[in-house]
Amino acid sequence: ADRRRVMKWAKSLIRISKHEVETLQKRLAEIMARRWAVEVQIDSINAELLSEAQGAGSNAEAGLYLIGFRDGAKLRLERLRMSLLDLDAEEAGARDALNEAFEGLKKYENVVETARVVARKEEGRRETAMLDELGLRKRA
Repeated sequence: ADRRRVMKWAKSLIRISKHEVETLQKRLAEIMARRWAVEVQIDSINAELLSEAQGAGSNAEAGLYLIGFRDGAKLRLERLRMSLLDLDAEEAGARDALNEAFEGLKKYENVVETARVVARKEEGRRETAMLDELGLRKRA
């Protein structure tokens, strides 16, 4: 009865650990999606800069507009690059937490497997003892 309670408790820990791993995997996926969105924005701004520069050509009025556009684009790019740095830190933290959660899950799974092996050995020992006792009774 005690062994069953321990096994039930261990299985609950495994379920909780699996849930934690899944939650952290989702969090990491969300961070990666945000990173992708920021990278797309950076690529878009760079494409706009190229397009505006090509469109300005030799037009003086467009050249003045381009200077202001470039200044604004630099500010936006800087903000986006700062966002990428923040996402780098967030991603590193999420990866560390996920690794720790995986390690915890593996520990619990190992405990359950060890308990199963011990229980099988104990059951085998009892069967052997019972068979030995029956053999001795038949002899007597």
